Amino acid sequence: MKLYSRRQLVFVSLSSALLVLLLAIGFGVIRVLPQAASGPDVREVSRSEPFALQTNHVRTEDARAVYSGNGLSESELENIQIYESRNEAVVNVSTETVAYNWFLEPVPRPGTSGSGSIIDNRGYILTNAHVVERAFKVHVTLADGDRFDGEVVGLDPENDLAVIRFDPQGRNLVTIPMGSSADLRVGQKVLAIGNPFALDRTLTVGIVSGLGRPVRTTNDLVIRDMIQTDASINPGNSGGPLLDAAGRMIGINTVIYSPSGGSIGIGFAVPVDTARRVVPDLIEFGTVRRGWIDIVPRQLFPQLVQYADLPVDEGILVSQVVQGGNAEAAGLRGGRRNQAVRYGGTVIYLGGDIIISVNGVATRSLANLYEALEDKRPGDEVRVVYLRGNTQRETTVVLSERPDQFQWE
Repeated sequence: MKLYSRRQLVFVSLSSALLVLLLAIGFGVIRVLPQAASGPDVREVSRSEPFALQTNHVRTEDARAVYSGNGLSESELENIQIYESRNEAVVNVSTETVAYNWFLEPVPRPGTSGSGSIIDNRGYILTNAHVVERAFKVHVTLADGDRFDGEVVGLDPENDLAVIRFDPQGRNLVTIPMGSSADLRVGQKVLAIGNPFALDRTLTVGIVSGLGRPVRTTNDLVIRDMIQTDASINPGNSGGPLLDAAGRMIGINTVIYSPSGGSIGIGFAVPVDTARRVVPDLIEFGTVRRGWIDIVPRQLFPQLVQYADLPVDEGILVSQVVQGGNAEAAGLRGGRRNQAVRYGGTVIYLGGDIIISVNGVATRSLANLYEALEDKRPGDEVRVVYLRGNTQRETTVVLSERPDQFQWE
């Protein structure tokens, strides 16, 4: 017979009692009641309340939706207020084009359809160039359904912007104020109003998804600094406004990336600061006065590089310099008359300098050259880096005004 000490007997007794207590709780024989407490951190919770973690996080008004008496959140009320104050300034822009029948007679046909923003109470409308650039006639339909004939005032294909105008006939037009795109932040709320699929003044809401996006257009030009947004943009939205949370225009909806043709949440808008810069020229001159280097430029291509044994594969060959122009004054040299070659219908003079960058923008193509000069005015100075033979050189060119024949290349 094994002997136990008094301490061992006490320990066994307590262990047995504890085991019985735990078994009783487990089988529901004993119900544990909530302990009454007077401290501020403990409260009685009724069965009807949802379970929630109790934390020490500081709640802020920005971290939750505040609801109004009619069940709408502040964000929803903001969307409604912006739409109701701005939608009448968004118009439908439709066009007619001209085709020719078998007898060479002009036949009017429906053209493109898009959106536009009234930016001036005299009837000036900002839209996309691709909406109206081939138009024979332009029609403007207001929010109340009234339709007016319009005219194209100015086009800027390089930024896909256009200004059109209609006669408001004494109406007090609602206009959209221009904001700024300089201080946009990825993640901030944006709203788009337009006419997708001819559904008048449709509102979609999203965020700024990206900034500074370079987007190549169908005419192989690059629009810089575009705003990327996930606000739904579809055919018919082109030319409509992208608004910030204060209802100010921060962009002009222009293009979507979509394999199917419908919105997949990747849309792009021309920044409003670009529009601010070009609209005055479009209204006054019908085009944008841009700076230019007085040369006949030829983009390098593999056959030319191989034939002329050039030291680089990409760049802009100075085929000719304009006599007495800014390029000649800056020391740039064109090709030689006795080294002319023909490629297709183009005559190229070999032996000239090869421009490799303008103001730090690599000029691999003509599109890059236009991009480097897009926001430069006549009289501005640019830094040009070029090759003469195998030697890299640099010069400063005071820009002239770009001639018309380069506007549409």
